[in-house]
Amino acid sequence: MTSTQKDTLFVLIKSLSKSEKRQFKLYVGRLGVNTDAKFLALFNLLDRMRLYDEKAILESKIVKKSQLSNLKAHLYKQILISLRLNPGNQNVRVQIREQLDFATILYHKGLYKQSLKLLDKAKSIAIEKEEKNIAYEIVELEKVIETQYITRSLPDRAGELSRQSAWLSKMNMITGEFSNLSLELYGMMLKMGYVRNDEDHRLVADFFDSHLPHYDYDTLGFREKLWLYQAHLWYSFLTQDFLSCYKYASKWVGLFYETPGMIYLNPVFFLKGNNYLLESLFFVKYSTRFRETLDKLEQVITQKAFPKNDNVATLSFLYLNTNRLNLHFMEGTFEKGLYLTRIVEYGIEKHRAQLDRHHVMLFYYKLASLYFGVGDNKACIRYLNKIINEKNLKVREDLMCFARVLSLVAHYEAGMDYHLEVQLKSTYKFLLKMNELHAVQREMIKFLRKMGSIYPQELKMAFRDLYDRLKVYENHPYEKRAFLYLDILSWLESHLEGRPVADIIREKALNVNR
Repeated sequence: MTSTQKDTLFVLIKSLSKSEKRQFKLYVGRLGVNTDAKFLALFNLLDRMRLYDEKAILESKIVKKSQLSNLKAHLYKQILISLRLNPGNQNVRVQIREQLDFATILYHKGLYKQSLKLLDKAKSIAIEKEEKNIAYEIVELEKVIETQYITRSLPDRAGELSRQSAWLSKMNMITGEFSNLSLELYGMMLKMGYVRNDEDHRLVADFFDSHLPHYDYDTLGFREKLWLYQAHLWYSFLTQDFLSCYKYASKWVGLFYETPGMIYLNPVFFLKGNNYLLESLFFVKYSTRFRETLDKLEQVITQKAFPKNDNVATLSFLYLNTNRLNLHFMEGTFEKGLYLTRIVEYGIEKHRAQLDRHHVMLFYYKLASLYFGVGDNKACIRYLNKIINEKNLKVREDLMCFARVLSLVAHYEAGMDYHLEVQLKSTYKFLLKMNELHAVQREMIKFLRKMGSIYPQELKMAFRDLYDRLKVYENHPYEKRAFLYLDILSWLESHLEGRPVADIIREKALNVNR
């Protein structure tokens, strides 16, 4: 039996807005013969279902079991055609592709001059909008028509097309090399995480240097620069060079503000660039620029001209609220950030079909950290358990590890001694499976393991000893990132000074943040 998550047709239908469903029915009903079509009856049945139920479909007698697969495939195709005709989906990229399709049809009918006229217009728009892949396809079709010697074009037409083809091919090749490098660096991030020592750093640096193609910066257009900056950004993240992350994320976002039209043509890249810029500002604790960047991003997103579709809406929710939470972490204003809990919970439910589970887990970790900051350790543990008990997802090792370490700290703070012992055993078993622990993680586990044998009068000295051991890693090139996941130094200072952890973080924010 197909599950809701796996049935692509059911997921597609549930993603449709009311206007998209209405347009689909109008599209189907454009011919009277379709009004009783089986695929429309299946659409109406699936639209009414809360959960996908294949048994109910067969009991409806709309279709036999042997025909169900073909009928679903046909309905899926008809919905996509209807969506393609929807004005909301008619962006420049789709319009250029449509003109290319029309020109191909004219060519096959032998209407060569009409075809070339459409192609020339579409090519101009494609080059102007930096759609060089489609522009190259257009030039290649123009060459096919011209080489048949049927238009008797001017003699220099062949040279013009050859030059355009060579230039577009070169630009597309450079873009491909930049995007391949960016993708492979991202793959390295998923596979090995951030560099942990000099050997890892050399490995990544050698890979980057050997795969970065030679290029002339002055000849690069918008799209080539975009992929170049993205490759440098991933390299900087891998090597934990957060100032360099800030540099290339700024260049990425600046590229869009220099050519505002590209914001509306490529909203996903615009949103992602801003998210990486905010992330790098969070890492370097540049709070004033962080707030300015976040405010400017919100202003652009709320503009009427900014594209509105499911993908953009999901990314907007994800990036805006992740960084709103980060701003409260930077400034130590945990209490003020609690309002985001309901917004995030509602958004996760609303965008569940589009959000991947890893990003949901990241939200849970940030909400857990928010509650830890205000001293509500039970709420903190509740969100951490959502991560720790996630059995069907391979979340990033560092996220799972810090979730477990924070859970240990929260259990200790809540005075849940029995649960603390259970958590310790569970965490040890998990850590044994990890490839390599950060020094900060190892020191925390050693400390928590000894907690049961420390007398109350010795506790302050034990906190001081742990603080001294961890402090040396605060600015370590490979260990400092651990404190971004869990500000354990501020927690220790709060115990040593007998003050709330939020007060400690807030004071640091005033002194450290720019």
